[in-house]
Amino acid sequence: MSKQRSAYWIHRDHLLRKDEYLCSACKYRAEKALGTCPGCGARMKRSKYDPVWVDELEMLDAIFDD
Repeated sequence: MSKQRSAYWIHRDHLLRKDEYLCSACKYRAEKALGTCPGCGARMKRSKYDPVWVDELEMLDAIFDD
């Protein structure tokens, strides 16, 4: 009997588009956090928050800076 892989979701919060969830094992992109990853079949144990919107806001601020 083989041991089932486990991983976690990386919750990427965006400024101007929908949030996404990335699998830490295979980088599969999902629209919501699921119990298992459809890409690699890993069981998800927890999630990690990645506020990408902060970097996107800095980029917009640099573009529109007076």
